[in-house]
Amino acid sequence: MSKESEGQNRTDEGMAKLVCRSGWRLLHKRGDLFTCPATDALAHCISEDCRMGAGIAVLFKKKFGGIDELLAQKQQPGQCAVLRISDRFVYYLVTKKKYNQKPTYDNLRKSLVSMREHCLAYGVNSISMPRIGCGLDKLKWENVSSMITEVFQDTKISITVYTI
Repeated sequence: MSKESEGQNRTDEGMAKLVCRSGWRLLHKRGDLFTCPATDALAHCISEDCRMGAGIAVLFKKKFGGIDELLAQKQQPGQCAVLRISDRFVYYLVTKKKYNQKPTYDNLRKSLVSMREHCLAYGVNSISMPRIGCGLDKLKWENVSSMITEVFQDTKISITVYTI
């Protein structure tokens, strides 16, 4: 991206914002992910076995359930499982085979591309997510943030990343 096509701003609400001419933007916001607008899709990382026994995954499991439906989709690392909850999609980025393993950047990138393709097919314009892959999975946010930018910068999809 050229300097003319992007700008980085800080808003009064404590959000850092990266905006691209295509309409894509990456926002960083402090707060509870589950207070995001009800029109936003949600996304987070899981393992293929759908255990969701630690971290923010536990909250997704309690709030949305759907474990049998996710397992039935048989998504593998590098793919994205999806639940439709009312008028919102919830994306489960499958980044590793088993819950006790660590994800790879390659699997995360592939699952982001899978999510992007679903968003484009279904008209999803905004996604809220935590700092995916960076909590218990220990990926580096600088790398993940760059990857999100690379995957989504040519879309009109707005992404808001929540941190507590």
